[in-house]
Amino acid sequence: MGHNARHILVVGAGYVGLSNALVLSRHNQVTLADIDPNRIALLKQGRSPIEDKDIAERLPSANLSFASIDPNLYKANDIVVIAVPTNYDPSLHHFDTVNVDRVIEEAISANSMAKIVIKSTVPVGYTCSKAAQYPKSQIYFSPEFLREGKALYDNLHPSRIIVGLTSNDQGRSSFAAELLAMFKSGSDEADVPGFVMGAKEAEAVKLFANTYLALRIAYFNELDSFAESQSLNSRQIIAGVSGDPRIGDYYNNPSFGYGGYCLPKDTKQLKANFDGIPNDLIGAIIASNNTRKDFIAEQIMKKVKGMEDPLIGVYRLTMKSHSDNFRESSILGIIERLQEKQVRLLIYEPLLKRGEFPGVKVTDDLKEFKSECDLVISNRMDAELQDIADKVYTRDLYRRD
Repeated sequence: MGHNARHILVVGAGYVGLSNALVLSRHNQVTLADIDPNRIALLKQGRSPIEDKDIAERLPSANLSFASIDPNLYKANDIVVIAVPTNYDPSLHHFDTVNVDRVIEEAISANSMAKIVIKSTVPVGYTCSKAAQYPKSQIYFSPEFLREGKALYDNLHPSRIIVGLTSNDQGRSSFAAELLAMFKSGSDEADVPGFVMGAKEAEAVKLFANTYLALRIAYFNELDSFAESQSLNSRQIIAGVSGDPRIGDYYNNPSFGYGGYCLPKDTKQLKANFDGIPNDLIGAIIASNNTRKDFIAEQIMKKVKGMEDPLIGVYRLTMKSHSDNFRESSILGIIERLQEKQVRLLIYEPLLKRGEFPGVKVTDDLKEFKSECDLVISNRMDAELQDIADKVYTRDLYRRD
């Protein structure tokens, strides 16, 4: 570490917190804290609590320590990075920021001089509202742009780094520049674009970026629905469309719908932020994703039409390969629709114990799963299914996430 090294506390040992802690610890002394004692115990053993092979390979790290949440941690560190979950609450029509609220209050109560950097995704206007609530504090917003299962890689090779300010005074502007430099120096890239902007603008960047990605997924899924309905070669159409450099050959692999940690909640939050502002497209993206799941469920039922009491196998609940996340996985929506049609289902998910999924039998025996099921559905194709490919239904055309 250099003489300008900082003491940094990162709160939240999920994808965002753990990957950021590893990057920042390359040149700073970092403590990663979490309320889950099991996560901390694993980390102290040099084991990653999340599915990310790059993270697993980097543990342990010399300048990175792990601890349970304690007020003394806030006193011992001059920068607090918040990376705790913010789920979308449909009853409130915005993110539930209670976890972020709690960390900000604890940090300021213990150390009023701490500089607080929010990495958690929040509604537009949240950071400024907290700055108004704590006028003597320094609170910044720095959005993350990480893929699930590739969190550390994306932090080591960032597309851009953004810091949002609640005020343009010299002290805050100076720290924003320092923060950009810290994240850049922790990456493996020599020249990373950096932007300093208003906190509200930075919050909007995060929501609009993820909503655009959801838009691309929804677009190519609708293209695929059309092709499948008309018995057309979807892959050929996508190749021809993507050949236009303005469109590009990326983020165009059909699926059962977008899902995961970020896209479902961020699109809903952006729609909520549009309250009273004319819009058509944002809400249509959300509706399109639901329509896609309806379509996929109908296509599945067509595949088993005429079979006597068919058993449909669901291969994995995870959203992507090399992931351990079920949250908002698109296949959960398919299961829900198939349950409504009262068809028999069997889930193969080695990360679940038998009987852990309400109303559906779960197995971790792949051989049994393959032999018993009349049709297997999989959001993403896997080499494990190649021997029964003739009875697998997937829209994964490119064998990639």
